[in-house]
Amino acid sequence: MILKAAKAVFVEDPHAPIAKVGARAKVGMAALYRRYPSKEDLLATLCLNGQRTYIAETEAALADTRSPWDAYVDFLRRIVAEDTHSLSSRLAGTFTPTEVHAQLGERLQELGERLFERTKASSAMRQDVTFLDVGFMLEAISQTRLGSPERTAELRQRLLSLLIDSLKTGATTRLPGKAPT
Repeated sequence: MILKAAKAVFVEDPHAPIAKVGARAKVGMAALYRRYPSKEDLLATLCLNGQRTYIAETEAALADTRSPWDAYVDFLRRIVAEDTHSLSSRLAGTFTPTEVHAQLGERLQELGERLFERTKASSAMRQDVTFLDVGFMLEAISQTRLGSPERTAELRQRLLSLLIDSLKTGATTRLPGKAPT
């Protein structure tokens, strides 16, 4: 309950006071501080949870026995729904990362690239797209906020559908410039 409230509060405003989390979670400050001695601890925990969610979803997609394309599309839908990119982009610089954050970051990068390359190798994905292209697009989608959380989630899935269509083999728009590195 506290983490769900904290995620909602800090994705909306990373500099919000911790009291806002307590109010949203309907817990007193003592209960909040018993679990998380500081705002930095709470932010670090949120980030770890986001990293672990991304890793779990990537591992699930890699274990998926359907076509690589179908597994990848479902993976993209799940991580957009989980809002993992909002967490990482909004919380960056708000706490001091630990060695665990670094290790999980390396792991999620490795798994994400493996999933991307497997999908690309299946010939279902256009060959001029890079892993970083998709990452930047997901980050852009995560910045979409309009109206209620439900409306925001709906719009993000709509934008993701446009992204998915642009990734398919046979997409006709020529990509200008060099790919990000």
